[in-house]
Amino acid sequence: MSTISIPDEIYQKALDFAKAQHVSVDDVFTSAFMEHLDAWNRLKERAARGRREEFLKVLDKVPAVEPEEFDRI
Repeated sequence: MSTISIPDEIYQKALDFAKAQHVSVDDVFTSAFMEHLDAWNRLKERAARGRREEFLKVLDKVPAVEPEEFDRI
């Protein structure tokens, strides 16, 4: 097993959560990582099904207007 460095504030939040859920801090981080990894895998699967031609068709429907002042970078 490896060790990682976690900011104290995040570790404390994980510790509080772990205590409330009656699980270990390792379980909290493992569960969070696995959920994040699953989300990335779902995103990769969706991206693999995407088609550039379809994407460009959708973009063609977007009006060519200047953004509002509050929405400028």
